[in-house]
Amino acid sequence: MSEKALVIIPTYNERDNIIRIIDVALSQDPRIEILVVDDGSPDGTGGAVSERGSLHTRVHLLSRERKLGLGTV
Repeated sequence: MSEKALVIIPTYNERDNIIRIIDVALSQDPRIEILVVDDGSPDGTGGAVSERGSLHTRVHLLSRERKLGLGTV
């Protein structure tokens, strides 16, 4: 089994940028998986990531209800 790498991307209001970031990261290596942690972005960032995840099995979304910041559970 080949090794995998997980890229974690914390987001808040990144709908305009997140798809491009995901696509660029995935293109770097087929072993890369993406986990987007969205803090309840009101601009629909989580929805955009969810749509992309339905097309790419290497894209995952963790949606949090509100803005909690980095380093919180």
